[in-house]
Amino acid sequence: MSESDETGPAAETAERPVRTMKFRRTTNKLPADSARRQGEVTHLAFLRLGGRDAAVAFLNAPNDALGGRPIDVAVASAEGAAAVIAAIEEKASAKKG
Repeated sequence: MSESDETGPAAETAERPVRTMKFRRTTNKLPADSARRQGEVTHLAFLRLGGRDAAVAFLNAPNDALGGRPIDVAVASAEGAAAVIAAIEEKASAKKG
C-alpha cells in the first residue's frame, strides 16, 4: 500500500485546511455605570438578604412595587438602583422583625 492509498481519519485530517477562526462577542457590553449599579445592588442583596440564593431569588423575581425585576430596574437608572436598594433594606428589616 502506498502513501497515496491511505484512507481513514488520519488521511482526512492531514488534507483539511487549518482553520483560524476568532470568536466575536455577540452581546453588547453593559455600560460602566450600569455595571456598577448591578454590582452594588447584587452585593447589597447578598449581604442583607441572607446569601446567594435569597439574593438571586429577590433580584430576578418580578416585583410589582418596583415595576419589574429588581436587577433590571437597578441597571436601568440611578433612580431605579436607589429604589431597589430601599426595597432590599425594607425586606431585610422585615426579615429581622
